Amino acid sequence: MSTGAVALLVTLVTAGVFALLGLLHASKRTINLEDYLVSRNRFGWGMAVATIVSSAMGVWILFSPPQIGATSGIAGILGYCLGSAAPMLLLTRLGPRLRRLMPTGHSLNEFVLYRFGNVMYLLTLAVIVFYMFIYLAAELTAIAKAVQILADVPLGWTALVVITATFIYTTYGGLDATIFTDAIQFVVIVPLLLASVIVAVIGLGGWQAAIAPVQLNAPELLSLANVDGIKMGASLFIAIVAAEMFNQSNWQRVYACRTDSTVKRAFSASTLAILPMILLAGILGLLAMHFGFSDDRAFFSLIQQLSLPLWIVMVVLVLALALVMSTLSSLLNGIASVLTVDLIRLFPQMQSSGLLRASRTLTVAIGIPAIVIASQGFDVLYLFLLADLVCAGAFFPIVYGFYSQKLTGNVAFWSAVIGIAAGALFFPKPDFTPWLSLPFAGDLLVSFTAPVLVSAAISLVCSTFANPQHRFDFDQLQNQAHSYAERDLARVKITE
Repeated sequence: MSTGAVALLVTLVTAGVFALLGLLHASKRTINLEDYLVSRNRFGWGMAVATIVSSAMGVWILFSPPQIGATSGIAGILGYCLGSAAPMLLLTRLGPRLRRLMPTGHSLNEFVLYRFGNVMYLLTLAVIVFYMFIYLAAELTAIAKAVQILADVPLGWTALVVITATFIYTTYGGLDATIFTDAIQFVVIVPLLLASVIVAVIGLGGWQAAIAPVQLNAPELLSLANVDGIKMGASLFIAIVAAEMFNQSNWQRVYACRTDSTVKRAFSASTLAILPMILLAGILGLLAMHFGFSDDRAFFSLIQQLSLPLWIVMVVLVLALALVMSTLSSLLNGIASVLTVDLIRLFPQMQSSGLLRASRTLTVAIGIPAIVIASQGFDVLYLFLLADLVCAGAFFPIVYGFYSQKLTGNVAFWSAVIGIAAGALFFPKPDFTPWLSLPFAGDLLVSFTAPVLVSAAISLVCSTFANPQHRFDFDQLQNQAHSYAERDLARVKITE
């Protein structure tokens, strides 16, 4: 069999096994809307850690961190590590607070609706869906590129196979099936990622031989004092921390944890797990620079260059598939979750069974255009940065709104909009050259710092001078959101 045929077979079998395991798990119990979208208070910290890490560590870690390692070196990698881990640490505070404020809530956008009102809610909903859709498209793009590099399989075919297998168990079992398969994928991902680094180092003749060309041709990559690397690392830190606040997958897992203590322990442990994983992925980029590979395909180009035995290449493919399916299932279910809040508002008389069918339909509908985008083969890192820009402008008003009684919905909305606009002025083109002839145009650090600082300044100044009589009462949030099971029970009583 040709390499392409073997790769296609491995893709089909691996994706099929994960889909089958998810289906078998989901078939053991009846799935209602609450289980499908929340799985409230069901999981202990061990399972929670596995699903948090697996859903966060998509196949992007084999593309973006290696690209950063190859172009920005150790300093950039460390920024990526800290930026990927810091949101988990922040959620050890925000997660339990949201559970206390809205014990029967479902999502961040639901909190924003009752905290700030409709206008800020619509902006937040747009940011969440935009970010998670771009994330979804980037994941499909990454796995499609990986299989194309390793076995010359067309981009669209890989994207279609992978997302179809993910649809099978995600649309049937929802979040519960997603978390179950995440745990299995976690067991696959961690050792295979470590094995990939070891194989690459051995294939290059050991660590010293592997980095010798880097020391000779690009010694700045190995220096923590690399200014360009520090700037890129700082940019990534701000971008990722801001963006992950709008990842509904995280908030679903906040509610899926058994207790507030579980939330703190699980997200703290996930912080410690993510740091070395991103570090290992970034090191793969340094190793790829042995041959001068520096784009988002750096790691897979390295694997191809080393002429490794076919079985090792297929092991790398299994790693990529485990990474992508863990994240795709979380993203699909997460987007359906945030949109279901609107379905309930638009169709208040609809039974949960009807909403469940609608949520499943949404899950599939979201994935189809992502396949089209993935077939174009865009730069994965740039796709993420574009989504991160939008999140950076809305980040501060949302987080500040968890604690400030004086921040109003109008101020939150305009500070976010003006912040996003401020960052867009400096954001680069896909080739990372400036759009406009402005000072610092095209500078990523300015692109992400500006929206955070501008939105923070507007929020703080306006809150300082706000009318003290217009303070928000957080206690009222307790009774605003209702579980989907409570909603059906209330409708039955009204009917009677």
